[in-house]
Amino acid sequence: MNHIIGSKTADTTPVVKWLLVDEESAGQRLDNFLMRHLKGVPKTHVYRIIRSGEVRINKGRASAETRLENGDEVRLPPVRVSEKVAEKVAHPAPGREFPVLLEDDSLMAIDKPSGVAVHGGSGVSFGVIEQLRQARPHAKLLELVHRLDRDTSGILLVAKKRSALKHLQDQFRERETGKTYLALVKGDWPSKLKVIDQPLHKFLLPGQDGQEGERRVRVTTAEDPDGMRSITLVKVAQRLPGATLLEVTIKTGRTHQIRVHLASQGHPIAGDDKYGDFDWNRQLQRPGASPGLKRMFLHAWRLQFNHPVTAERVALQADLPSELKTYINHAQLQTPSV
Repeated sequence: MNHIIGSKTADTTPVVKWLLVDEESAGQRLDNFLMRHLKGVPKTHVYRIIRSGEVRINKGRASAETRLENGDEVRLPPVRVSEKVAEKVAHPAPGREFPVLLEDDSLMAIDKPSGVAVHGGSGVSFGVIEQLRQARPHAKLLELVHRLDRDTSGILLVAKKRSALKHLQDQFRERETGKTYLALVKGDWPSKLKVIDQPLHKFLLPGQDGQEGERRVRVTTAEDPDGMRSITLVKVAQRLPGATLLEVTIKTGRTHQIRVHLASQGHPIAGDDKYGDFDWNRQLQRPGASPGLKRMFLHAWRLQFNHPVTAERVALQADLPSELKTYINHAQLQTPSV
């Protein structure tokens, strides 16, 4: 944690603050350091106060690219934030712990429940990381290594040291991790279809009242300059009436990759409210002989990575949540009428 070592006492008026750089922030660029401590302040304003010399390191001017060192004193000028951000500060996220699969001095792996965002934003005031930070106020650092969709459950990595964060994110970027999900899809998945290698294109839906629309992803062609190559490996785990349980391993970590790739093959994920079969979803929600499915059936099941300190290969597994186990055990999905 970066401790405030000097500030004028005022609750509503912006004041000058001096932050002491600790071991976890050492090596970080000044601009990135400021983004973390000036939540809600536009990037353009952050760079403006750096260029103007209002931000100081050890009482001297510095550039955005300056790397901080342990023990540096950083001057933060008085900065006003929006009422929305001030409200968040006044009413922080409720502290919450999540089931822990692995934890040591460098990282923790939790089993994220469905329906919880990994972080605040896009209409969500807080997520897993904000709740963890509130539950562990003495933790020096807690940062998300990667993301999961709000409605996806399963393994989520959180770094407790900046060196571990960088090491782990590099592994995700270089595709050195092994990520396998369990997904229930509509219909009888073809046994021969084991690899989906289709580029994906991100776009925004039209917004209302000048607001930015929702983010969506679609399969595109190799000629699309904005398309990103995406590779998904699929293995049939179990066949059920009207549906198939799949083990899905992703070689690239694109936004909504599994959901879009599977839907593009005519086998959308059960309960997917963005790319799914909405009539089928409504049938699945009805409690009949089997319990109704109240969520998307996508679960981050297994994860492999190299430990950032020991370099040993770590293999984690998060069992299916009880509501998904119960649904599979009944195995009485109704095939929608054609």
